[in-house]
Amino acid sequence: MDTTRNTVLEAWMTEHGYSSNCLAEAVNRAIERLTGRPGGLDGSSVRAWKAGRVTWPKSAARKALEDVTGLPAVALGFVPRSRPSSTPAPPQQEDLDMKRRTLVGSIAAAAAAAAAPGAASPRRIGMSDVNRLNKRFAEIIASDHRHGGQLGIEQRAAALADEALNLQNAGSATQRVRSNLYASAAAFRSSAMWAAIDGRRYDVAKAHMREAQALAEMSGDQTIKFRTWSHAGTMYRHMGRPADAFAANDVARNLHLTRRDPLFASLGLARQGAIHGAAQDRTGTHRAFEQAQDAMLRADPADYRPVWMLAFYDQAELDSLALCAHLALGDYSTAEYHAHRCMSALRPHMIRSRAITTTRLAHAQLAQGAPDAATATAMKVPAEAATQHARVTRMLQEFGAALRAAAPGNSTAQTWTEHTATWRMAA
Repeated sequence: MDTTRNTVLEAWMTEHGYSSNCLAEAVNRAIERLTGRPGGLDGSSVRAWKAGRVTWPKSAARKALEDVTGLPAVALGFVPRSRPSSTPAPPQQEDLDMKRRTLVGSIAAAAAAAAAPGAASPRRIGMSDVNRLNKRFAEIIASDHRHGGQLGIEQRAAALADEALNLQNAGSATQRVRSNLYASAAAFRSSAMWAAIDGRRYDVAKAHMREAQALAEMSGDQTIKFRTWSHAGTMYRHMGRPADAFAANDVARNLHLTRRDPLFASLGLARQGAIHGAAQDRTGTHRAFEQAQDAMLRADPADYRPVWMLAFYDQAELDSLALCAHLALGDYSTAEYHAHRCMSALRPHMIRSRAITTTRLAHAQLAQGAPDAATATAMKVPAEAATQHARVTRMLQEFGAALRAAAPGNSTAQTWTEHTATWRMAA
């Protein structure tokens, strides 16, 4: 039996659910935060720590490990090197074992003292707290896909972001837990931002954006950085500012996450294609969507991805963005093609997306000189979406104006006017 093993580090990793590779990745991210350059550790480096082959990691790795765990290196079973002398000699095996046993005993004694009756011990914030927040995040995502753009969704998401930040000051936590809390806060804040964008409350959306971006940076989480900057690109596209939209979306697309996962690359390219459409760049639009489709086909469906990504980005969303781009370009037949593809692939929970796609399809049909078919399509939009979703409401108002202009004496325009009156009565 190898008695030099660092059993203290092994016990900590087991308790907190870290494999050797996961801990190496976490330490590398912490090194990058400390030095500005990513660390070069891998699973074998951590295994060397556990086996006792490395008893005192290099300074940058050691400090990063302390940041990740929230504990000093000696409390993790590492032994500082002795000062060099004129006749250096390696520490004896017995000395190492004695030091480790002393450290383990000290840690156990401290834990026993903290658990003693009457001892005032601060609350320990753990991954169970993070997981509880993540369940609430899944509820926000579901609400957004059903209703979208509602002020209530924005307010709930913002309140949950504050709750995640309040946990930072509620007790002690490891660096991993703190990073996850910042990521949760950023995720909630970016959902508040998206609800404001969807509701066309752009000034409020920009305030949420700035806070989400700061929190995402503190978390070090690439997926939430991508989400926040990608949302910013969409916001500026809706505001008619394509130059800002390109700049924001490029921040998302240039994260190394997009090189590691083709699905994130696909989403970044599809949103880039929508911005090209808004900027009236046909060549850029076609190129971006071809690349987005290719990247989606290369993505492995079995790879781990966050819940917000799994909940919405698929072939239907890619076609939805292509529909938007070709409508902006005035290529109405291609827009209609993507609308039908999108509708056939939309999942049942995508209620808001179905209302938006149906409305855009009606616009594409009307622009091709088919007012009857377009009106029949527009009448399929549920009354709730037509009256309570700001983006859908505005698009349907524009549809009505275009219908009356295209067929002023046609009975179809009267049919549409009567239909919209039933929405107002229902509201």
